[in-house]
Amino acid sequence: MSPSPRHIPWPLLVVHLGAWLPALNLAWHAYTGRLSVNPIQDLTFGTGLPALVLLLLSLAVTPAVTLFGWNWAIPLRRWLGLYAFFYATAHMLIFTVIDYGLDWAELYRQVLEKPYLLAGMGALLLMLPLALTSTKGWQRRLGKAWKDLHRAVYLAAGLAVLHFILLVKADLTEPLIYAGVLAGLLALRLPPLRRRLSAVRQKLRARLLPYRGKPERAGD
Repeated sequence: MSPSPRHIPWPLLVVHLGAWLPALNLAWHAYTGRLSVNPIQDLTFGTGLPALVLLLLSLAVTPAVTLFGWNWAIPLRRWLGLYAFFYATAHMLIFTVIDYGLDWAELYRQVLEKPYLLAGMGALLLMLPLALTSTKGWQRRLGKAWKDLHRAVYLAAGLAVLHFILLVKADLTEPLIYAGVLAGLLALRLPPLRRRLSAVRQKLRARLLPYRGKPERAGD
């Protein structure tokens, strides 16, 4: 018997499909020869930006639960983080393998000369243990230390945004928008604000509850 539609995890399906779209788009453009005259730059930007977006979306789950009570979104956080790590790793491999051919001496010089590379590498290194310990098994093994470890995602996101800001040399509008989004998401995690918003949501829910399920009048 096929599962009932209500049992299909549609939000998770949307996350999987949406997360693969940037990779499929890049692959299609490469296959059809639609990349620009600088294909490495296309591939680099086409993996770096999705990594940042997915990382910010993973940080948006907790505020969404606080503001709207969307508990169904909690399982999505792990997958959003893993996809962010996937794109960040691809971003790094394109730079080190395709762009510089694993020329370690030149890579070392580039990292020392360009601060945005240090920020990007720092973000990826912080994301590595988070991806490796993202399973429930590791959560049980680490206990309370698991939450402490995974708070490193805040620093990783900050370094990722800093990487974007330092990379852009002209118009900073786009990276600053991402910086503002990150600042807002972090502010929503502050305990006083979080408690206040949660209390407001509970009050609104209590006020709306009497109107739910109210029987329709004849003639409505």
